[in-house]
Amino acid sequence: MTVHTGERAPRADCIADAAGGVTFDIAGTGAPGALLVLRRRGGTGDSVRLPLTPAGAHHSRAVLPSTVELAEGHWDASTDDGAAVEPGIRDLRALVGRVPEAGRIAVRVPYPTADGRLAVRCWVREPHAEAGDIALSQGSCTVEGVLYGAVFGAGAVAEARLGETVHRVPLTADCAGGRFALTPEYATLAGPAVDGERLWTLWLRPSADAEPVRISRILDDVWNRRNVFVYPAHEGEGYRAAPCYTGDNDLCVRLSPPS
Repeated sequence: MTVHTGERAPRADCIADAAGGVTFDIAGTGAPGALLVLRRRGGTGDSVRLPLTPAGAHHSRAVLPSTVELAEGHWDASTDDGAAVEPGIRDLRALVGRVPEAGRIAVRVPYPTADGRLAVRCWVREPHAEAGDIALSQGSCTVEGVLYGAVFGAGAVAEARLGETVHRVPLTADCAGGRFALTPEYATLAGPAVDGERLWTLWLRPSADAEPVRISRILDDVWNRRNVFVYPAHEGEGYRAAPCYTGDNDLCVRLSPPS
């Protein structure tokens, strides 16, 4: 192995910064030319090779600068000889409450996979609609958030989408600060009957001629909100409905048959 730790697998502590950089500290000494490799899942062949350098106290260090581009997706960490890297302590405090600068947003969150490996979840968005508070009411939910990298203009609207079906949702928008709010009505999305689960994805169209922007929540340290942020369901006439997040942290409204 390129990193000699005396353990079954190298173990990396991580520190993430608000700009998108990540520092990896591995216990053990790296052989000359040793590398930490990040490979994107999905058979893309994309990889980033980061030099491991001595960091004192029998540790090696690799740095992923914020200036190195990573495509959106999951990136698995390994040594250059293919050994998986285990997750150690992850310091993600700098990601909490992050307010990005205007323009392209790149988020990198180190996390432990289900089988005990270290990976980095990466999002790349421009523009980006960040979901905030979600208030529940009888028959609807109200989503607040902030739009980055675009400005609201004439014809701004929210959209709920299911395949080729699009429902327009009234939008309250602050053109100066980018803040927005929308209230999708569950009965409208349910239609006459719900015979299976439906996931309506939520989008913003900042102006009548603008491309739609996916509403997500990525500006913190949670790499998968699906089973963490769970909201009570509303029981309607012939349906159950609740806001929810996907495993990619995209915001949806889930419709299902009544219980």
